[in-house]
Amino acid sequence: MTPALHEERSAIATMARWIVELGGGDIPERIRAIARDCLIDTLGVITAGSATPVASHARRLAAISGAAGACGVAGTVQRCDLRHAAFANGVAAHALDFDDNCYAGFVHGSAVIAPAALAAAQHVYADGAQLITAFVAGAECEYALGIATANVLYGQGWWTSGVLGPIGACAATAKLLGLDQRQTAAALGLAAAGAAGIKACFGTDGKAFLAGRAAEAGVTAALMAQAGASGPPDAFEHRYGFARLFNGGRFDAQAFDALGRRWTLEDPGVDVKRIPVCLSAHAAVDAVMALAREHGIEVDAIDAISCNVPPIVIANLIHDDPRTPQQAQFSMPFAIAASLLYGTLTLAHLSDATLADGRLRGLMAKVSMVSGAVWEDPAYRATAPEGAEISIALRDGRVLQGFRDFARGAARYPLSAAELDAKFLGCLLHAGLESAQGRGGKRLTQLRALESQSEVRSLFPF
Repeated sequence: MTPALHEERSAIATMARWIVELGGGDIPERIRAIARDCLIDTLGVITAGSATPVASHARRLAAISGAAGACGVAGTVQRCDLRHAAFANGVAAHALDFDDNCYAGFVHGSAVIAPAALAAAQHVYADGAQLITAFVAGAECEYALGIATANVLYGQGWWTSGVLGPIGACAATAKLLGLDQRQTAAALGLAAAGAAGIKACFGTDGKAFLAGRAAEAGVTAALMAQAGASGPPDAFEHRYGFARLFNGGRFDAQAFDALGRRWTLEDPGVDVKRIPVCLSAHAAVDAVMALAREHGIEVDAIDAISCNVPPIVIANLIHDDPRTPQQAQFSMPFAIAASLLYGTLTLAHLSDATLADGRLRGLMAKVSMVSGAVWEDPAYRATAPEGAEISIALRDGRVLQGFRDFARGAARYPLSAAELDAKFLGCLLHAGLESAQGRGGKRLTQLRALESQSEVRSLFPF
């Protein structure tokens, strides 16, 4: 195969063609509805996250840049250029680990794609329909890349949101900037060439920082290509490229041929978080809470809670005795104990005061995790990638057992429209917005009709 022909058939070339040719009418309404829900959920999470220290740090950096623009930043009335807006809002989107996930890549998709798309849409004064189309372009390209990698890189310690995220952010931005096929390919090549992220960031500000950097990187790549820069056309297949360096040489390029035919926003779909901690804890929490409701369990009657979970859950939930709210978000004992003790786990519980609660710490000490032989079967893991087999030992000698394959909020067990709305409004209240109920209700009505909005700029920040 000649180099030119190879480039035409590369993953980047396939994505670039699809992005440029994609029209709003090519996207089924059910997929646009999923994208709209993802955008609304992420906008709420960005607003809540804007109240965190790490988001304020990001805003200060954006302000220092002095680059004026049309793009809103959550937590301030100031507007700035699209690169810094994407960064600051990307940090806020992931600051509370309350954003969605997708198993096509084990990736936080919307927290990176939505800030980039939102900034680019405001930059070009796009309408709501264009924003949704661009978001779909970004999500489908990023999740196709996730499928192509078969989750190898996540298992090797790379943080997929930092590695795959720039591709999704770049695709969405390129669509809104109206880049042609050559420019789009160059942009994707640049985004792939600079992608990075390590899982050592878990439990630190590094995780939110890398989400913001991924959003900014995708935007920057698209702007560089618009200005005339070239990028590696075979960044994935090159002998020193993405597949070999990140993914042990494994790469299924056929995943990109399915763009526009298999909609990853629907299959495997997007998992929206019900509680603000790492998704690896959610299925276990749901299983424990179901047993507690079914049997009327009192907290003081519990002797021990054992969670038999896949190895990836143990790898992600590394803090058995968390000392900070960030560590608590990656703690199975915290997620289960807080849910049992307080009835549910909310943003308000991510605090030093909660972690100082003696009853909480006593209950946390009763929670343990193991990864039994059942999870050695790849087929079983595939049916419940972050599932949990639960055993609760009670003081009266009873042992209650339960199982959950996917958490409530997962694509197969979606939250209701009322639950999604309640989460959005709760995020606004957490950010301290006055009259959030009234303001949030009005904003929700506008966002639910996003495709009829003639100009996105006026919708954000709240």
